[in-house]
Amino acid sequence: MTTTELKLRCKSKTGQHYLTNLTGSSTVGRLKEMLADITKIPASCIKIRHGFPPKILDLSNEAQELSTLSLRSGDSLIVEESKTAIVPPVPSGDGVLQAQLMGNKIGILTRKVVPVNNSCLFTSVNAAMNNGCVDLSCSKQLRELIAGVVMSDSVTYCEAMLGKSNSDYCKWIMNDESWGGGIEISILSKYYRTEIDVVDTQSGRIDRFGEDGNYKDRILLLYDGIHYDFLILDACVPSIPPKCKFLTSDLTILSQALELAEEAKQSRQFTDVGNFTLRCLICQKALKGSQEAQDHAKKTGHINFGEY
Repeated sequence: MTTTELKLRCKSKTGQHYLTNLTGSSTVGRLKEMLADITKIPASCIKIRHGFPPKILDLSNEAQELSTLSLRSGDSLIVEESKTAIVPPVPSGDGVLQAQLMGNKIGILTRKVVPVNNSCLFTSVNAAMNNGCVDLSCSKQLRELIAGVVMSDSVTYCEAMLGKSNSDYCKWIMNDESWGGGIEISILSKYYRTEIDVVDTQSGRIDRFGEDGNYKDRILLLYDGIHYDFLILDACVPSIPPKCKFLTSDLTILSQALELAEEAKQSRQFTDVGNFTLRCLICQKALKGSQEAQDHAKKTGHINFGEY
């Protein structure tokens, strides 16, 4: 049991506060109660960012001790009100409550980072379509699929749309160095008969590819201006597996995705490819323009960039 006193600063919409009378053995539930009292935010809606760059703490297990959250005395917490209330886990034997949790999509939506290898779009789409299983060998097959679709319809996929001749595009997309984008996402959406929603961390916009197809399911990608990752929902109930496919009739998952994008934006994890200077948030190297960022990502595998 950790009995050392834990003194914390917290910053919220009501100002700056100091928390005392906590120790490492105090629970997450106790912390949320104290924060709710001083910030006037309901305990079930409290969201805490900690560290640099600020990351969201998982507060779903209220019996968890604070010592397991890597908090140290003197640390600062950013306390905000979440748009989605987090419900504590319920016993796995309660089938009714489990069904309600899944029906309401209550859980933690997270970003699953895929490797930087010029095929992040294809890797992310494939992983989202396969329950989160990342397969780095899938890109060749998806590139061939896209090239086949384009080659078979030179009227739709003409030079005006592609920015190059149909045949040149097919050669280009088969090159492992070529990055995918809107055209490729649209083709994959039709192939999988699944809406593919791209959440832009810079603009906070969601581009819904295949929205007019009236598809039953959707998957979600997070885009930072250079790199694509996929989103996955970890349910609050341990016995319920994570999921990457969501019903298009459910709009609550979109609000969670937008909240995640806003968190990334607030921590400056986006790339303004139009007019920007950057700093790599991993090695702190200063960069200018999308080409330098792309070259740096390709060379080092670093994909977290902040505006500088």
